[in-house]
Order: sequence, then C-alpha cells, then structure tokens
Amino acid sequence: MLKTEMRNPNTINIDKVDTLTMVEMLNNENRVAVEAVAKASQSIAAAIDVVAEALENGGRLFYIGAGTSGRLGVLDASEVRPTYGIPDGVVVGIIAGGDKCLRIASENAEDKGENGVADLKEYDLNSKDVVAGISAAGGAQYVIQALNYAKSIGCKTIGIVCNENTELGATADVEIVTDTGAEPICGSTRMKAGTAQKLVLNAISTCAFVKLGRVRGNLLLYMKPTNNKLVDRTVRIVRDMACVDDETAKNALDENGWDIKKSVEFLEENK
Repeated sequence: MLKTEMRNPNTINIDKVDTLTMVEMLNNENRVAVEAVAKASQSIAAAIDVVAEALENGGRLFYIGAGTSGRLGVLDASEVRPTYGIPDGVVVGIIAGGDKCLRIASENAEDKGENGVADLKEYDLNSKDVVAGISAAGGAQYVIQALNYAKSIGCKTIGIVCNENTELGATADVEIVTDTGAEPICGSTRMKAGTAQKLVLNAISTCAFVKLGRVRGNLLLYMKPTNNKLVDRTVRIVRDMACVDDETAKNALDENGWDIKKSVEFLEENK
C-alpha cells in the first residue's frame, strides 16, 4: 500500500480530543512534511538547474497535475509572473479537467491519460520546454502520459511525488520524492503531501529565477507595482539597492517608468 494511503497511528483518536490537541496533532504532522522536503534537497536542486537552463535558453516551464497537485501547480505559475516580472506563458500551470477544477473537484480526471497529452499539445510543446508532473500518489495517468509525451519530443521532465517507487517517478528525468507518510486524515493528500508539494514548487520557481538574475540580494528586481502595497515595496527596494532616501528613490522611479532595475541603474550612474 502507498504510504500516503495508510492509516496514521499518531492521529487515530483525533475525533476524541479537544480542539487544541487536534491543532497540535496537525502541527506535529506538518513538521514531517518540512523534513521530507529537506531530505529531498539534492533532487530539488537538480530540478532547479534543469528549469533555469531551459528558461535561459528560451524554453518554458509547465506544471501539470490533478486535484490538489494541479491546483498547487497553477498557483505557483500564477504567482511567479507578477513576482518576477516575466511574460505570460513562460511558466504555465495545467490542471486535469480544466480551470473549472480549480474550484470544483473532479476526482476521475486524473485517470484520463489521453487528456494530459491533449492538454500539453494545446501549448505547442517543444524540446526546449520542461514539464514537471505533480502527483502525491505518483500514479495519476493524466500526469504520467503527459510526461511520456513530453519525453517523446525531447523535453526534460520532473516528477514530484510523495511516495517511493512510483510510475511517475520512474518516468521522469528528475524525480523528487518527499516521503510524507500517512496523512493525519487517512488518504487526504491535500494535507502533508500538499504542504510538501507547495514547498517544492516554491523552491523550484524561486531558485530558478534567482539564478536567472531576477533577484538582487534578496530583493525583487523586476516586480511590477500593481497595488498600493507593492508601490511602497518598490520604493523601499530602490531605496535599499541604491542606498538613497525614500524621496530620491520615488523620484527615480517616476523618471524611469517605475522600473526597479532601470531606476537603480539611473541612481548608481548619477551618484
């Protein structure tokens, strides 16, 4: 039996304890997810290098998954565009059953392998691209067949799973196994498995764009100031990068179309 489908002895009485104890039980299990990601550091790093190289050479990153795994991939793809100032379509999230399944679960969508292939073909996949398949159990045919198709046209592939010795892991060029074990609620992989997957995706996208020069120090270099909070953050970023005061930073941004990189370069050239 898959570990993620086993019954967890640590939470077997969760329905009989008080609320605080429930929370403590869940927090104890969440620590397992964090440790599982730490143990997978080498394979995560290998995946990051594959992604960064592909993006640097004009390729794209596709996340593809079903259910919780698919939703997490779409989430990461959606958030990296404004964070790192990248064009639409560079990082793409695909969920089995289509975007409606972001809100309405369709549990049988993961079994339709041919749909995974069809969904990738809609994006004119090519050999420069990387496809990262996400599946806690590692057996979702939607994801496995998508990766098989990607490999057949020369794409690099990544498999993100929460069990060892899975079909998806064996299919991928780079396998990331976060062994999160039995869920607090039996089989509910939106819990520890989902937490581990989110951490892995954070690491892949963050580190890839750091390697591509989208971050200086730990400050965002290409962020778009699309709301009041981000306007304030943009001023602080330019202030700290260029070692000036807030007013000088804002004036430089006004003169350079609120482009962080250009504003910093302007200030550095005119010191």
